[in-house]
Order: sequence, then structure tokens, then C-alpha cells
Amino acid sequence: MAHANTNPDRDYDRLQRALDRQVTGAPASPAFTRILQLLYSPEEAALAARVPIRPARLETLARQLGRDPAALDEQLTRLADRGLILDLSAGGRRYFALPPVVIGFFEFTFMRARPDLPLPDLAALFETYMTEGDGRFARAVFGGGPTQLGRSLPRESALPQEPAVEVLDYEKASAIIRDARAAAVSLCACRHKASHLGHACDRPQRTCLTFGGSGGMLVNHGLAEPIDRAEALDILAECQAAGLAQTADNVKDGVSFICNCCGCCCGMMRAIKEFDLPHAIVTSNWIMEVDRERCNGCGQCVAACPVGAIHLEERREASARAPGRQRRVRWAVVDEELCLGCGTCSGACRFGGIAMAPRAQRVYTPDNLVERVVAMAVERGKLADVVFGEPERLSHRAVANVVRAVEHLPPARVALASETVRSAFLGAVARGAAKFTKTPGS
Repeated sequence: MAHANTNPDRDYDRLQRALDRQVTGAPASPAFTRILQLLYSPEEAALAARVPIRPARLETLARQLGRDPAALDEQLTRLADRGLILDLSAGGRRYFALPPVVIGFFEFTFMRARPDLPLPDLAALFETYMTEGDGRFARAVFGGGPTQLGRSLPRESALPQEPAVEVLDYEKASAIIRDARAAAVSLCACRHKASHLGHACDRPQRTCLTFGGSGGMLVNHGLAEPIDRAEALDILAECQAAGLAQTADNVKDGVSFICNCCGCCCGMMRAIKEFDLPHAIVTSNWIMEVDRERCNGCGQCVAACPVGAIHLEERREASARAPGRQRRVRWAVVDEELCLGCGTCSGACRFGGIAMAPRAQRVYTPDNLVERVVAMAVERGKLADVVFGEPERLSHRAVANVVRAVEHLPPARVALASETVRSAFLGAVARGAAKFTKTPGS
């Protein structure tokens, strides 16, 4: 029950606005308000709206909110158990943060069975929210710029085996799994959601892999189950055999997830096909290459491509076996702008007519989470919201991390950031750093 000072409509509105400040956004909508009402009580919404985007120490939050630390810890932990608050640990200290909608509490809601929630109702509401208004939510998440949450991983069996062709470990699903400190598995949120709507495909659902601290957080709150690397590799093999494409966290170091995606249920892939957002998933450094001598135009690769990047072309030509007659020749052609470089098509080709070739230019992949978030915030005009929501509380480390991330951006991103850097960024740094440079009595 809400406390006496809570105005439910205002509290849900404040929570929506707080979520919209996330780098991936959360546009206002009656469907979204209803989602929040089903997930958060009014009192919980009022609290969550005051939890910052950046992880904050429990003690700091308690002081800012004027709450007893033990009582606040209990309430935030209950929210974390339901996937509505991020609960992180580092150096023996607890940190909490407000999760985005994606990748965030949408996935946390559907990555396990939830008898405590009306999942069919939530599935219908999320479907409405994610598709209404010509994909307004999808455009908020994926339409802001070239840096995205996920990147495609190439199927390793389709890659060139020549020693001169370098395939980096962060491009290989198997290497990501083998290098992970820990692994966990949960239900695919997208296919689970679709199952409540009655139109899920028949692909496996126990396929969402998380690693390291992210996996540990999900396991701690019952959102995922721990597995060893061998089982994670088995799940990868099962998913590839089922024709699923691998989409990973868009970073080089500390990859936190690998999704095994189908083109019919996956929100990222549906955004590509339904809302003309071809870069909702960052491509791999590889692209489909057709061997015209081996391709017989069977169309299996067309059916296998999760984003519809392949089509067949046809022509009539003279038949070598029957002079004076013509034969129909068909072959696969790839849309290079749309191809993710996932290699799923190669697994569907029975004639060895498809391989993966290096792209002419390597794709930009952020080094780590901080660099990815900063790049996305710059491109979406949200640097002030995401990084400097509370500039007066910036620490030396926070300033250094963001400065380093901006310095590492490609030149095009730095140019895009110039106005933001000159205004919100430098202004916030100056205000945040002022408390460290004041002399006594000043």
C-alpha cells in the first residue's frame, strides 16, 4: 500500500521520466504506465524514480533519501529479487541502480516463470508498447546512432580457416564462453513473451547466456541458473543447430551476455524488419559471400536469414546439355547493408555455397561498458542525463572514466560530441570537480 504522501499518478509519471533518461529511453504511453502499475506499487514507483541511473552505494542512497539504511536495503533487495532494481556488489559494498527497460526489466520479467505476475497481460502490454506509434519505443532504443546494445557474432564454422585471416576472441562466441569467470542461463525473454501471446516459434527457450558479475547478479536473485562453461557451449551448439543467430553485448572486454536470436520473436531483429532500423544490431566484421559455382538457388539461406537480408535472383541462359533450349538459373544474393554477418545462412546451405568474408572496413566495437554507454549517450544527446544526472556528486574516478571513454571514441563520434562536450559535459565536470578544488574558507 502507498504511504500517505504518495500520489500514484505522479509517482508513475516520475518513474517513466526517470526511465526515459536512460540511454535507450522509455517514451510515455498508456500501455507503459499500465506496465509500471503491474510491476511496481505506488510506493515502490516513488522509490525507484529516485534511484539513479549510475550505481550508487546503499549508504549514499540512504543519506540522500533520508532513509534508514537497513530498511532501504530490505526494500531495494525485494525490488531486485523481482528484477526491478539492479543490485551490484564491488569491494564488499552494495550498489543499486535503476535498470533501463531494455536490456533491463523487460528481460528480467520474462527470463523465468513468474506465478507472481500476470504474464499474459504483461506480454500483451509490452507487445503494444514495443510496436505502437510506428515503433516509437524501438526508435528510442535503436534509432539514436550506430552504437547499439548488441552486436552480431559470426558462426565460427563459416569463417575462413587461413592463418592470414585474424579472428579476434571477442568475435567468437566460444571464446567469450571459455574466458567467462562464470556463466548462467535463463529463458529467452522474447520467445517467452511470444509464448504468452500464442505465437512463439518452436526454437528452444532456455538459451539466454549471461556471464561474470551480470550472471552472478541474476543468479543471486533467482533470475537465472548457474551453469558451467561446458553446458554453456552445449547450449550454444544446440542454438546453432536450431538456426538461431548469436547476438552479444557490444563490448570487447567483459562481455555480459550472448542472446540466441530468432527473426520472428527477437525484439532487436523485429526492429530491423518491422520499423526499418537496419542498424539495431551492430554487424560482425564479416559478411555473407556466395559461391556461384556451388549455389543452386534452393532458397534455404533465404529462409534461414533472421533479418531478411538474402533474396534469390534468376535468369534464363542457354543449356549446355540441350542445344537450342534454355535453363533457369537461380542464385542467392545478399543485401550488404542489411547482412548482420551472423553466418546463420551458412548452416542452412547443404551445398557449401556460402562462406563469410571479411568486411572492407572493421566495425567499431567499444572497449568496455563505460565506453559503450558514453558513445550511445553522445549519439542520442543524452550525455548529461546518463552520465551527469547529478554533477555535484561526481568523483575523480567518475570524471576520469568518462573523459577516458570520450577520448577513445572514433573521430566521427568525437565530432558529434563536440557541442555536448563543450556544454553539459565540461560544465558538469567543472561543477562536480569544484568540491575537490575548494580551499579552506573559500
